[in-house]
Amino acid sequence: MVVKVGVAKLGNIASGVMVELLLDERADRQDMQTFMATSGTKLEVEDVDRVVSTLVAYKPDFAIVVSPNGVLPGPTGAREALAAAGIPVIVITDDVTTKKEWADLKESKFGYIIQKADAMIGARREFLDPVEMADYNGNLIKVLTVTGAYRKMQLAIDAVIDQVKAGKKGAEIELPKLVVTSDKAIKDEFTNPYALAKARAAFEIAAAVAMVNVKGCFMTKGFENYVPIVASAHEMMRAAVHLCDEAREIEKGIDAVIRRPHKNDGTLVSKTALISKPE
Repeated sequence: MVVKVGVAKLGNIASGVMVELLLDERADRQDMQTFMATSGTKLEVEDVDRVVSTLVAYKPDFAIVVSPNGVLPGPTGAREALAAAGIPVIVITDDVTTKKEWADLKESKFGYIIQKADAMIGARREFLDPVEMADYNGNLIKVLTVTGAYRKMQLAIDAVIDQVKAGKKGAEIELPKLVVTSDKAIKDEFTNPYALAKARAAFEIAAAVAMVNVKGCFMTKGFENYVPIVASAHEMMRAAVHLCDEAREIEKGIDAVIRRPHKNDGTLVSKTALISKPE
């Protein structure tokens, strides 16, 4: 059986850059296939409608809707439309919203993966140009990778694929209910305690970046006041990357980097020693 996974990318967060690639890192899995439709940079209703209609036509076994601020009208409408078509939906989003709005999502029929370290960018015109945008996203991807946040997202989605392969359909599928905190991200990712501590610090810094950028983008007036704020947030993310590099180099130095590749039937195998075969 080949499991069909539909991915709706609405706008951009760093989790969306890699979500389908994490499921098939060597592009050789034979048990599943992904199809992605995107609204590009925008979250306008007409763009979202186009994405939804494309995914519905693909007829996936389940769909992932990944976007910033998942309680906005666009992402909310997308998941509701997909669910109305009988497609189970996992929401992947960041953590820039209110507790009440998250409570409504958590109590709904949708699965969710909330990435607390997938921090909002410093989107002020006086500061953010294309190069700054790309540099920030590259740094954020590194933090989500090394701290384990991406792996926890990948494992949660792989668990859904395994259920479909076992014969579950529609409402029978148990969807993830996951908030990726620092504790959850770093769990089982490191053998050296100093590496773990550095990764935890990197995650906590990245998670704090979001509110710094919220302050700079929405709560501060005057470019002479908000530019230093968003610039400081980007410097925080850069510092988090340095900690991630140090953590991974510690693990490499003791030949203990954990690798968990997919086999072509979707089975996960693992190894630590570099010169060894995963089992």
